[in-house]
Amino acid sequence: MFKMVSKFGLAAALSVATCSVFSMPAAAQDMELRIGPDGVRPVIRDRDRYGDRNRDRGCSPGEARAAASDEGLRRPEVVRVTSRSVTVEGMTRSGPDRITFANRRGCPII
Repeated sequence: MFKMVSKFGLAAALSVATCSVFSMPAAAQDMELRIGPDGVRPVIRDRDRYGDRNRDRGCSPGEARAAASDEGLRRPEVVRVTSRSVTVEGMTRSGPDRITFANRRGCPII
């Protein structure tokens, strides 16, 4: 009986440890470990430097091409980028077509 209880306890402890291991990388994305002559040292990344600022820039040409592909445009190509819009041309079943996206986060269609 004691052997069965100990096996159950070990299985429960392993499952809890496994769950915590899978959730750790999501919480530690702002930390990096560097190995150098002085050993291993943690470095905390600056969030403004690594991308929070980039999210507010608007619709990048790559995002616009991906959004145009999602809308059904084949071989999308960015033909014009202004401070207010991003224009993408490509082919549909009925021939050439053009989609204009607002130059904001999320690339909404105008």
